This record gives sequence, C-alpha cells and structure tokens, in this order.
Amino acid sequence: MAHHQSQDSQDIEQATTAILPSPIQPDKKARRYDRQLRLWASSGQSALESARILVISASATSTSILKNLVLPGVGHFTLLDPENVTPENAGNNFFLEGLKSVGKSRAEEAVRLLGELNDGVEAKANTTTLDELLTSDPSYLTSFTLIIVHNLALPLLSKLSALLWSDLQGPSLVVVRSAGYLAEFFIQFQEHPIVDSHNETGPSLRIDKPFPALLEHAMSLDFDSLEDIDHGHIPYVVILVRAMENWKKAHDGTAPQSYAQKQAFKKSIEAMKRKIDEENFDEAVAQAYRSWTPTIVPSDIAVLFSELELQQPGSSSSPNAAIFFHLLAALRRFTQQPPYTLPLSSTLPDMKSDTNSYIHLQNLYKRQADQEKEVFKSFIGKELSVDNETVDEFVKNTHGLRLLRGKPFGAINIHREALVNALQTQPKEAATHLALSALAGFQMKEPGATVTVEKLMKEVHAMVGPLELQGEVEEALHNALGEVARAPTADLPNTAAFLGGLVAQETIKIITRQYVPVKGYCVVDLVGSWTGCLDG
Repeated sequence: MAHHQSQDSQDIEQATTAILPSPIQPDKKARRYDRQLRLWASSGQSALESARILVISASATSTSILKNLVLPGVGHFTLLDPENVTPENAGNNFFLEGLKSVGKSRAEEAVRLLGELNDGVEAKANTTTLDELLTSDPSYLTSFTLIIVHNLALPLLSKLSALLWSDLQGPSLVVVRSAGYLAEFFIQFQEHPIVDSHNETGPSLRIDKPFPALLEHAMSLDFDSLEDIDHGHIPYVVILVRAMENWKKAHDGTAPQSYAQKQAFKKSIEAMKRKIDEENFDEAVAQAYRSWTPTIVPSDIAVLFSELELQQPGSSSSPNAAIFFHLLAALRRFTQQPPYTLPLSSTLPDMKSDTNSYIHLQNLYKRQADQEKEVFKSFIGKELSVDNETVDEFVKNTHGLRLLRGKPFGAINIHREALVNALQTQPKEAATHLALSALAGFQMKEPGATVTVEKLMKEVHAMVGPLELQGEVEEALHNALGEVARAPTADLPNTAAFLGGLVAQETIKIITRQYVPVKGYCVVDLVGSWTGCLDG
C-alpha cells in the first residue's frame, strides 16, 4: 500500500477547489492560481487579493517587482511617478514599449503594460510628486496596505519612513536600493503577527497523552487476530499508543526515562512485528521519542504569551495585531486547562497504512480537534468580532505562530558601534550596505555631482568614524565602493529581475502573514553572486 497524503495536503487541495463552480471542471481562476494556492492556501490568496500596494518610481526594478505581484493576483497597485519616459528608461525597462513610450508618462506606460499580465488586478497611475503628497495628503499614503520605494532620494525617504513609523496602523514600507550589480532591501514595520510561519516542526500528535478516543481505539484493536496485510498497515500512532500503555502497566505508570529503558521500549515495539519487512513498525521505532517526550506548550509560543503582559488586547495595535493578541489571550487560557498544551491539530503526517485505517485515525483526530476548537472559542472575549475562518486558521496553526518586532529604516546608520561591529563580523554585507548608504548621502549633499570612490569613502567615515582598513574589511569596502562609483545610477535589467523576485516574495509574506520575512537588510551582490542579511 502507498503512503497516504497528510491532512494538510488535503486541506490545500480543498482550498484549490473551494472556488470552483462545480466539482468537475476547475474554473479559470482556480487553474490560474492553482500552484500558489498550494503555498499559501485560500486564506493567503484572499489576503493578497485584498491588498492595495503603492509603488513609488516606475524604474526597471519597480516594474520587475510589480510583475511578480501582478501575476499572483495582488488586488490593487498604484504606480506613483511624475516623470516622463527617457530613451535611457526605454532601453532598460521591459515594461515600457521602447521608443514608442519615450516622452510619455512613465507611470501610465508601465501601468498599461503591467495590466496586460493579469486582468483581475486593478492598476492605477499617479503622476503627482511624493513631496506634494507628503505635504498635502499624507492620509493617501497611509491608506495603502504596503508601500514599495526604489532608489528614493534620502530626504523624501526619511520623511516617508517617519510618517509611516509614527502610525502603528499604517502600512509597511519596503525600501529597495540598487546601483549596478549591488543592491539591498529592508522592510519597515512596527509589529508583524504571523499566523502560519510554515515551520518545519509539525504539530504534536499528542502520543504521550492520548485523548480518550485514540486511547480506546489503540487498546481495543486486536493485533493478534488481524490478517498479515492489516497487521502491516496499523498506523504507527496506534502502535506507539498501545506500546506505551503496555509499558506503563509494567512500570508503575511511568514512561521510559533512561537511555536503557528507551532502548528496551523500542525493542518491545520490534517484538510486536510478525514479519521483518513491516514498515509501519519500523516507523513506530523511528518515532518512538514521541511517546516519552512530554507534549507541552512550545517555548516560542510561551514567549508569545509573555508579550500579552506587555500589550494587553485592546491597546493601540494594528487591526491584524489586535485580533492576534485577542486570540493569543484565548490560547493562553486554553493551555492553562488540561491537557495543558496547544489545541490538537487534525493534520496527520504521511505514514504506512491502508486507506481505512488512515481515514479512521484521521477522523478520530478531526473529531477531537473540533471539540477542542469549540473549547478555544469559548475563551475568546465577547468584545472581539472575528469570523470563523480566521479563528479556524489560528487554531490550526497555533504551533506556527510568530510575532515580529521591526525597526525604522536607517536605524542602524545612526549607531556607529553597530556598523563598526558589522564590518568586523559581516564585512561583505556591511560594506555593501555602507556603500549604498554613502551613495544616498552623497547624492543628497551634492545632487548631480560625479560619484567617486574617494567621495563615497568620506561618507563612510562620517557614518563609522576613522577606520583602520585591512584584510577582508578593506577588500570588501574597496569592491563595494568601486562598483557603486562605477554605476551609481545604473538600473540594470538583470539586477532588476533578481530583485523583482526577491522583493515580491518577501512582500507576499508580509501581506499574507505567512512564512517568516527576511530580517534586517537583505544585501545582494551579483558581482560575487551572493546574498546575505545584515541585522538592522
């Protein structure tokens, strides 16, 4: 018999078919988005389709990023750019129509061509200047879900960053900077709750403290009277529950403690085999640690509970964070009741089994999970209005909850000691960040002036103080400053394409509140073909 799909796989399959008009023929939308639904499910797709993105500058990099947001179906984007297309723009931007676009609005031309990629996306061009919006209509800027900027002049970037940071409920800001083959991006947010981090550690099967229906099933199953083929397809969960109960009866109700006892427990499982090739019993031996490892609240979730002491539900959080804290408070109350752990998940991993045995086990877990979900719901405060789908998603993924605290853009640049330390511990990443920061500072002070390595080095010294350059630090700074001085304004198509994929991917993580976004500054060097992260 083949291994069976886990419930998680089936949940995703259901998500991919949930929008079908009939169970037979997938509609256009389901076919178009099928693969990505397997990554972030219907809840993630719904978040993406509800998102409103503002992108500032219709550069080659900006349009590459937008391409990778339009294709998966972001709900709306506005491209803000007051400039007209130059011959240089037409030569490096795939979302301009060559010489036909020259002299026309960059924003309008790019929006027209990007819109052809996905007719389900609402796209708008705005030819107002950012300076004007910051002065006269800041609420327009804060009305978006997320804002992306590319090579924005430092004075405007500082104003925009400060505006968005001052509003806890305001949009996240993705800052992208590039020069030639070097680039970096940074995501500014105050707090970012993640409901499903897709961590590699799956939910507990709770084998060490089986719920009554699972225990009854495992103990009532007559192993001896089963046919050989059925005996070879008993799920390992059932085998382990049965073996542990038998062990406890012979050892005063205690699980194996010492190494010798654990080895003896494994041998007792092997002794249950009828044939040497019964893979289900081999799986049980391999998973035996689940039997004696206590199922408790994971440490990273316990840390989240401590966040509740810092920020009580109802305080001035963003809407998503406010709901997250309310549900987290309910989860803490749930874990304070027997069996003192997270709600049971109905998700089962793949295992050697036959169809009937697997489905029966799956149904046992699902019924218990549904019961515990109702208990969880009883702990949710009546003041919170939250839909069942949100609660279901939260309960299903309690083992993968995260809460990230962010920093404002540029915070690292005002901490000289942090920059100096970064140069010693991460010379290449720090050097690239310093080179791009030096370029931004120089262009602010001397707009239009020729960029040289010497002038950039002066900016670096202004940030980090006098440096004794030697070894790897000297080489890294020499290479980074040299590339920035060589191509300070070059928006290269291959760099733009690479950034387009990276930045869009991280943007989708922020929008869907799934997976863990990159931390700090993600630095890109396409000369050396490497990427790295610098904690910001």
